[in-house]
Amino acid sequence: MNSNVSLYILVMAGVTYLIRLLPLTLIQKEIKNVYIKSFLYYVPYVTLSVMTFPAIIHATGSVGSGVAALAVAVLLAYKGKSLFQVSLAACAAVFFLELFL
Repeated sequence: MNSNVSLYILVMAGVTYLIRLLPLTLIQKEIKNVYIKSFLYYVPYVTLSVMTFPAIIHATGSVGSGVAALAVAVLLAYKGKSLFQVSLAACAAVFFLELFL
């Protein structure tokens, strides 16, 4: 069993290394295509969003309170409130929804 785990870790390390190494070695010239540059610009934001939003919804006792907190946070952020105010309001929304429902 130990040798299988070691093999799995070794394969994962190799794949991770290759994913990061191949673009550096295969793409020598500057990327000039506007569409590809735009795509690569937004990849970190999309990846962060894809990881964050499900965690927000499922981090509470019920999915409803997570969705409500997300809605409160998005609304206050859209109105230009500070990060502290947004997070405080979202936490308060979850607290009161979990307390009364």
